[in-house]
Amino acid sequence: MSGVDIVGALLRADANVTAMIPAASIKAGRLPDDVSLPALLVRKTSGVDRQTLKRGATRRTTDRVSVTVRAANYRDQVAAMSLVRASCAGRTGDIGGGTNVAILTAGTGPDVNGPGDSFEQTQDFKVSFDEPT
Repeated sequence: MSGVDIVGALLRADANVTAMIPAASIKAGRLPDDVSLPALLVRKTSGVDRQTLKRGATRRTTDRVSVTVRAANYRDQVAAMSLVRASCAGRTGDIGGGTNVAILTAGTGPDVNGPGDSFEQTQDFKVSFDEPT
């Protein structure tokens, strides 16, 4: 279980997101060269887990997860970023296989030129969840 799994599950389950970006274009790790645009790339940028001394307990983990929007034009990039934030920000509960999940926004990256003359921007989230030790 990771923050990437949780955020990916939220994005794929959101009808507003998948109306613009097919679930097949929401990837973890890296986007293939031939991906159709718009697309989303979900990656873990860092993680912290609290150490526990008690066996059988759960450990609270916080992953910083980046969702990169890659689009064919700026208008689609802005629209997709809005959908990503609406889908994930402020969510709590048991989500995507994670228990006691809490998701907060953690910053938006700059507009950048992506590969193949595409438009990119990244939204970061802090994803906290409990996992067995």
